[in-house]
Amino acid sequence: MLIKFAVSNYRGFAEHIEWDLSKTSNYEFNTYAIKEGTIKNGIIYGPNGCGKTNFGLALFDLEYHLSQNWKKTDYFNNYVYAGNPNEPVKFEYTFKFGSQTVEYRYSRNQNSFLMAESLAVDNKNIFSKDGRTFTIDNYLFPMADAVIKDFQNNVNNISIINFLLTRFPLSKDSYLIKLKNFADSMLWFKCLDVREFIGIEALPNQNIELFIIKENLVKEFAVFLKKVSEQDFDFVDPSPDDQILWYNVRGSRVPFYVTASTGTKSLELLFFWIKKMNKASFVFIDEFDAFYHFRLAFEVCKLLFNLECQIFMSSHNTYLMTNELLRPDCNFILNYNRIKPLCGCTDKELRFGHNIEKLFRGNAFNV
Repeated sequence: MLIKFAVSNYRGFAEHIEWDLSKTSNYEFNTYAIKEGTIKNGIIYGPNGCGKTNFGLALFDLEYHLSQNWKKTDYFNNYVYAGNPNEPVKFEYTFKFGSQTVEYRYSRNQNSFLMAESLAVDNKNIFSKDGRTFTIDNYLFPMADAVIKDFQNNVNNISIINFLLTRFPLSKDSYLIKLKNFADSMLWFKCLDVREFIGIEALPNQNIELFIIKENLVKEFAVFLKKVSEQDFDFVDPSPDDQILWYNVRGSRVPFYVTASTGTKSLELLFFWIKKMNKASFVFIDEFDAFYHFRLAFEVCKLLFNLECQIFMSSHNTYLMTNELLRPDCNFILNYNRIKPLCGCTDKELRFGHNIEKLFRGNAFNV
C-alpha cells in the first residue's frame, strides 16, 4: 500500500507538498476506509485551479517511470513548474509491503531525464545515485567495478530499479517485485469531454460495449445501473455478432450509447473499470462525479469503497463530505500547495454527529 507521497517543482506545485496516508485518527466509524493502519479510501476537495488534477497525475509518475502500460501522450507537457524550469521535479514514495517499509525517491528534469534515484528498505539504504555519485549494497546486488563505473557515467537514462529487475534473480516476495507490480497495477482515469486513463491496460482504446457483450456482463450491467442510479434498462440479449448494446422500449430496439445521457455513459465507463479493479493496486478517479447527480455520486462511492484496492478521487460535490460515507481523516482539502485531512484543518473535535458539509461551507476548515 502507498502510505506517503511527496512531490516538488511539478506543474503548479512550486514547493514540496506531502500527503501522509499513515496519519489516521481514532474514529470508530467507517473503518472500511482504513486498512492495516493506512487510509485506503478518500476524497480530495479544493477550489478550481488548486491542483487536484495535477496532484493525481503526479501520483502516477511512478507508473510512467517503471511500467510499460498505457500513458497519456501529453503527460510531459508543462511537466516542470514554470517558475523554476531549470530545477528537477522530485518525487518521493513510501510503501508498506507486508512488514517492510520501502522508500523510493527520484527526480527528473523537464525532458523527463532521470537525474537522481534512491531506494531504502526499513531505513536501510539499498542504492543511491545522484549525478556521478553511485552507491549500492553489494552484498544484496553484487556488481563488477565496470558496471558501477557505467552507472556513475550513465548517459542512457536507465532506472536502477529496472536494471536490477532484469539482471538479478528475485523471489516473488522481493520488495523490487512488489514495487514493480504496484506500479503496473495503478489506474488513473477520468470521463469528461475526452476519456483518458493511465495504467493497467496496455492498449489505449477498447470498445466498452463489446467488452460487456463478450464477457457476458449485459445482465450484470443492467443490475449495476439499477443499483447505483435506479435506471431500468431492458437490454436485448446480444447476438454473437453484436458490437453495441441495444435495449427495448415498448417493442422497439434502441441503441444504448446513442440515447444514454452523459452521466449514464460515464457509469458505463465506471462499470468497465470496476471489472478491472480486482487487479488494481491504487486507483485515482479525477472529477469522478462530473456528470453525476449528487445522490448517484454517493452510491458510486459506497460501491467503490467496498473494493479491496486503495481508491481516491477528486470532487467538488460537498454532499459527499459526510460522516455517513467517510471520516474526517479521509476527506482532504488541497489548496495553497498543501493537502490536509479535515481533522487537521480545525482545532474542533469532529464527531460522527457533526454536519461536516455545513462546517465546510461555513469556512470552519483552514488549510
